[in-house]
Amino acid sequence: MDTDTSTQPPPNHHGDHAGFSGIRGWLAGRSIAIGRDGDAQLAIRLTGLGPQDHVVDVGCGPGVALEHAARVGASVTGIDPATVMLRMARRRTRRTRGIELREGRAEALPLLDGSATVVWSLATVHHWPDLDGGLDEVHRVLRPGGRFLAAERQISPGATGLASHGWTPDQAEAFAELARAHGFTDVRVDRHPLAHRRQSRGDALTVLAIRP
Repeated sequence: MDTDTSTQPPPNHHGDHAGFSGIRGWLAGRSIAIGRDGDAQLAIRLTGLGPQDHVVDVGCGPGVALEHAARVGASVTGIDPATVMLRMARRRTRRTRGIELREGRAEALPLLDGSATVVWSLATVHHWPDLDGGLDEVHRVLRPGGRFLAAERQISPGATGLASHGWTPDQAEAFAELARAHGFTDVRVDRHPLAHRRQSRGDALTVLAIRP
């Protein structure tokens, strides 16, 4: 895949999003939760998540991936800037052990250095206000050998509205290059088919990287 950053929006092309709050935030959370089980299962498979891991979900939303991660025995920390999302995640996971929820942002993670073995951000990097700050923080909280996964829905160049929330292949490649520039190694971009329970969601684009 060729990357031409001069003619495409950056990977965080929705970084100016106002965030989720109130009834609109609650409705968005309900919508986000639908059909996301496949995203969580993909993240678990690509990172090799297991009972030995502490995973940090950056932009955890209503908590779908948190549940799945806890079920494989990992300790789980969900981070989100929106209190409405944290309330929904807390309600969803209230009977699931091993999950902690904290308010925070990608560029200011409320975690100690080297405290995680896995960090993932599922369908949220396109909202990060500061890619450099976010990648620095992910690098900081990961232990050496830790895995970082960013996953986004594949979108078409020039898409608008809800259809524009995700990445083109070029945007995925651009994010991978930025991850390399921030010290990550073994960075790879892949495409994976995903399916909604009721209708096709198309493919997911992923960037998987290692903190050396």
